[in-house]
Amino acid sequence: MTNQIALTLGLFILGLFAADALLLHWGLPVFLGKQFASLIEFLSFWR
Repeated sequence: MTNQIALTLGLFILGLFAADALLLHWGLPVFLGKQFASLIEFLSFWR
């Protein structure tokens, strides 16, 4: 991955979080936190 692709992807993700906070009100950080907790629980099962 080149620096330009990484920077563009990072800006896109930050823009998505900003749009969620200001306009969309989807609760994206809460949703991602719940999904991450579920992923950790799933991975700990396979440990």
